[in-house]
Amino acid sequence: MTAIVDECDAQTISAIEALQSGELTAQEVAEHTKSLVGFTYTVDDYYEVGRQEIRKHARAVQDDHPVYWDIDAAVTAGHETMIAAPTFVSVLGLIAQRRLFEDVITGYDMWQIMQTDQRLEFHQPIRLGDRLVCDVSLESFRQSMGADLLVSKNIIWNQYDEPVMTTHTSVVARAAADVDPDLVATLGDVMMHVDSTPAVGKTVFGPFDRYDDPDPAVEPKAYGAIDFDTLEVGQELPVVTKSLTLGNLVNYAGVAGDPNPIHFSPEVARALGLESVVAHGMQTMGLGASVLGAFVGDPGAIYEYNVRFTSPVYVPPVGAAHVDFTGRIKSLDPETRRGVIALVGKQGDRKIFGRAQAKVQFN
Repeated sequence: MTAIVDECDAQTISAIEALQSGELTAQEVAEHTKSLVGFTYTVDDYYEVGRQEIRKHARAVQDDHPVYWDIDAAVTAGHETMIAAPTFVSVLGLIAQRRLFEDVITGYDMWQIMQTDQRLEFHQPIRLGDRLVCDVSLESFRQSMGADLLVSKNIIWNQYDEPVMTTHTSVVARAAADVDPDLVATLGDVMMHVDSTPAVGKTVFGPFDRYDDPDPAVEPKAYGAIDFDTLEVGQELPVVTKSLTLGNLVNYAGVAGDPNPIHFSPEVARALGLESVVAHGMQTMGLGASVLGAFVGDPGAIYEYNVRFTSPVYVPPVGAAHVDFTGRIKSLDPETRRGVIALVGKQGDRKIFGRAQAKVQFN
């Protein structure tokens, strides 16, 4: 049991130990999870943002905006240094989520957790050299149609105690107690094996007094965004088509550190009743962000981006899936020079987002 549970009370630790030993039923897992609503902890190791990590992620979401690739270009656009793409947080977020489900909530297998909604609020862009610290809390829990619905919140800070991002992630999960043993055996032949992971020690020492503070306010900046006066409500974004192969999915899984085999194993996907492997939700969200950033002129001007995932992107074992992105300006506020862009992503005639929009600070 890691340092994350150090702040739990004795009853919580006892429940976690029971879960880890497989002694609790699916309903007992649910009751334990419900009892943790409001629980907050801080991931005990910071994440340091490197230049090549920014570029790897940008490549994985097919985004060639120069602020992710060239420091001089980023500085020219008004940034202090190179910045990361809006969905780069998925790399840090997956680390935090994995620890949440392995060390605090427990009772769920990561491969049985499906993301349904993601809201990102940007207090400032993630920058090269940032040492990011993540406060994690379970915001809500309910059950519906035999599944557990959870919402977690991450507030991310840099080494200067400045807020960088607030995220809200909604997932549907099923307790490990419900798993088909034959499927578990199949997974064992597919998922990555690691002999051991060395202990790295704590670099962040929570808990913190800020847990009880209101969420940080968003104060948008335009950076190198286009001129507000050139825009009008209803204006259409150019249609952009992105293609995904199995190789794209495998690459993204490696960049994001996502071990879920439904993204790279056709055998597991079929065993779970899926047509084929499916793209990561945050991968498709990242593709959409690349379209938004290109239109806006500077992705750092996006101060909120939220998506509801309604249908996965199915990718054939051989060949490519194609996603068409379109959008329009939904609203403009001349006082603040801000606007809302509605984004649509479709694979064929099927919409992959039930709702997707970005809030932008224009020049």
